[in-house]
Amino acid sequence: MKLKHLLAPTAALILAPALGFAQEATEAAEAAPGFDEIGPYIMTTLLFLIGGFLVMWMAAGFAMLEAGLVRSKNVTMQLTKNIALFSIAGIMYWFVGFNLMYPGDAWVVPGYVGILFSPTALEPVGLAAADASLDYASVGSDFFFQLMFCATTASIVSGTLAERIKLWPFLIFVVVLTGFIYPIEASWQWGGGWLSEMGFSDFAGSTLVHAAGGFAALAGALILGPRIGKYGKDGRTVPIPGSNLALATLGTFILWLGWFGFNGGSQLAAGTVGDITDVSRIFANTNMAAASGAIVALILTQVMYKKPDLTMTLNGALAGLVSITAGPLDPTLFGALWIGAVGGIIVVITVPMLDKMKIDDVVGAIPVHLLAGIWGTLAVPFYTEGASFGVQLIGIVAIGLFVFVVSAVVWFILKAVMGIRVSEEDEINGLDMSELGMEAYPEFAKG
Repeated sequence: MKLKHLLAPTAALILAPALGFAQEATEAAEAAPGFDEIGPYIMTTLLFLIGGFLVMWMAAGFAMLEAGLVRSKNVTMQLTKNIALFSIAGIMYWFVGFNLMYPGDAWVVPGYVGILFSPTALEPVGLAAADASLDYASVGSDFFFQLMFCATTASIVSGTLAERIKLWPFLIFVVVLTGFIYPIEASWQWGGGWLSEMGFSDFAGSTLVHAAGGFAALAGALILGPRIGKYGKDGRTVPIPGSNLALATLGTFILWLGWFGFNGGSQLAAGTVGDITDVSRIFANTNMAAASGAIVALILTQVMYKKPDLTMTLNGALAGLVSITAGPLDPTLFGALWIGAVGGIIVVITVPMLDKMKIDDVVGAIPVHLLAGIWGTLAVPFYTEGASFGVQLIGIVAIGLFVFVVSAVVWFILKAVMGIRVSEEDEINGLDMSELGMEAYPEFAKG
């Protein structure tokens, strides 16, 4: 009995701090956000990160596709341009692009141009849940995800202008495109600008990313001119085969894979059953459109040329992907099938049309990204409630005019100041040696 009375006060002294800590922990837990609040934040952040690195992998797809579709004497140049443009996009989008594209209330010209030269800042290390903006996702994940779209726009230009453009003028154009042109036109929709208020609908960027890149490429192709020997004096088009169709096919499959992040991540939410189910629906529709675009191109080239064409089939798959990008959520699987199929038809029909107009597009980026992008944007009202063909057309025309005109001005300035095209001798010898002094396949070179 005496021992018990002696131990009781001692135990109280020992347990008091622990009990106090437990009480404080309980009170803190009750005050902290519950999973219903932090769950969507965590899941959406994770969606952006996964989607972002899938879209980043598309940079490898563009590099392989272009390396396969140019001649061996120009492969190193295409690889150099692709890694350089991706790196430039990463710096410019941090320095000015992200906050220019998402200005919030900081519009310089409300609805049209956001604040310039505002570098992106991330959250502090070890951010507490109480200090996070739990209604969306982390700034770092959002910046990372949106950056990949910016880089994709520049990749589209690279393939069209291959085999005759100088390296440094091209990279200067990429600085302007990724830092200013793309962020401004994308802010009109995704940044809450005037197109968004009008009701324009472009889920993941058929026009904002792909057609925009196509318009910039078209402006460059018209000013740069075709490759030597591409068009004969009699008006005949001379085929210039690529160096490695295995690389081109690999690049297409990489792009196909990356597109699941491109479209799926554009759901921009993953914190509910409905959101994550919608992401799976987007994946399925994206795949269906690519498949139908490839098959239609395969069959159509067999009918038109008596033999199936692999490069057309590859571009048919990509055109199907671009076509469904403006509205990958709402269509049924059959809807995705026919939308992608039309994209495949567009590629097969418009590639020879461009050649008749003597517009030299080395990899077919203008039909795939510009024309299929326009088609995909116009197809949105077939399945998306509230979208109208008139507003969709206004958005396409506005973005097209802005990107084409500004790009043309930049190309003309670069042409006047430093020249954008290599010499005839350098073009014939190949840009690998003339511009870079190294070759992708030295064992097969003359020297």
